[in-house]
Amino acid sequence: MKKLGGSATTESPATPQMAEPATEPASEPVTEQAFKPASGPAVKSAIPAVLMLEDGTSFVGISCGAEGEATGEICFNTSMVGYLEVLSDPSYAGQIITMTYPQIGNYGVARADLQRDTLALRGLVVRDMCREPSNFRSECSLPDFLTEQGVIAIEGIDTRRLTRHVRDNGAMRAVISTTDLNERSLLAKACAAPSIVALNLAQTVSVREPYRYVADDEAYDFLLKEAPAPRYHVVAYDCGAKRGILRNLHRTGCRVTVVPWDTPAADVLALGPDGVFFSNGPGDPEPVKKTAAAARELIGKLPLFGICLGHQIIALGAGARAEKLKFGHRGANHPVMNLRTHRVEITAQNHGFGIVFPTLGPLVPEASGGVAEHADDLRFWVECNIAPVALNKEFGRVQLTHVNLNDGTAEGLAFLDHPAFCVQYHPEASPGPTDAHYLFTAFARLMDGRTDHLDIDISSDRLAEWR
Repeated sequence: MKKLGGSATTESPATPQMAEPATEPASEPVTEQAFKPASGPAVKSAIPAVLMLEDGTSFVGISCGAEGEATGEICFNTSMVGYLEVLSDPSYAGQIITMTYPQIGNYGVARADLQRDTLALRGLVVRDMCREPSNFRSECSLPDFLTEQGVIAIEGIDTRRLTRHVRDNGAMRAVISTTDLNERSLLAKACAAPSIVALNLAQTVSVREPYRYVADDEAYDFLLKEAPAPRYHVVAYDCGAKRGILRNLHRTGCRVTVVPWDTPAADVLALGPDGVFFSNGPGDPEPVKKTAAAARELIGKLPLFGICLGHQIIALGAGARAEKLKFGHRGANHPVMNLRTHRVEITAQNHGFGIVFPTLGPLVPEASGGVAEHADDLRFWVECNIAPVALNKEFGRVQLTHVNLNDGTAEGLAFLDHPAFCVQYHPEASPGPTDAHYLFTAFARLMDGRTDHLDIDISSDRLAEWR
């Protein structure tokens, strides 16, 4: 890694098969002579690639995907497995993903695991890309799949250093290129790239027309129990919904009708559903105004459940404010405290924005352990063993149900005077742990009219659908 206009920093020692490419002076283009493909059956690419951040920090590596150039917001994901589900998650629209786990692609590509048929991410950064996968389900290698999908990818850089840089300096715009290797030119392109703030990315990954979800569980028959017969009709707003989420709704006994992000609430009510689901999705929730307006109109009329962007949409519908996080939460190992059950859940997450809980309204002291003032760090409520309640001027009492133990941000809300709840993380385990699977059960209980819908022992529910 080096910073344009400054001295180069020393890279950490490379692994034997992954020698670091030489770095040219900042003002000169990188030539192919600096890259030597590895010997052996799994030959590395001889095509040079450069990753440039908008602050002038650059990383030189080799191509492991399609040739070309892509800009986006650089971010990192700490998952050790599940790279295919990560890459096909529509929530990564507009972003370049850095995988912190060093070797990616070792079990290849099983298309049944895709969360969407086409990839929405802008680029991929890895330490070491495996070109010879070993897995009975694999249909092709990850580099071949990335090339097929037109995704620009780079390997051979120190992803640990890149991750620390983003963690310390925050998410920023970046460019990956195999065609333009001049760092001054790339810096100008990174700085000119659009920000994802105030950009409605949900509309770029949402479906265009409503459809009925048809289960595709055959690939998982060896893992999962037979799905129950449908008992509920759920309308799901698609802001970038993952197949894993729709599959879990189906496996909870729901017949799912998927609608576009901008579907009016009146159209949803006309379908006569038992409940409404707001899906995950990419980017800033503030510009997704039509979905938030629909949520506002639907609160109190039908049971509501939201995940990730859907959590933010429901909160915005109630008048809350969202903020951009420094570097976001992305990975399958984020600890979250359930303030109602006092159990810690290890969760999968993928978001760069969060809800500011105090903007929902003032605290209700008698329902918040006598506390009358909001805390900036919500881990205060973890220490107090209290699930505080805010008084929303339009929708009454809103309880903070979950808190992120890494940074004290809001991870879950429950409307105590209306049948609605939402969480910031992903309970569908695509990929990730199954600690939060109970939330799908909670939605079914909410549609049954139960007020104790969230009071579920996660240990008894987390493996309920597995053989």
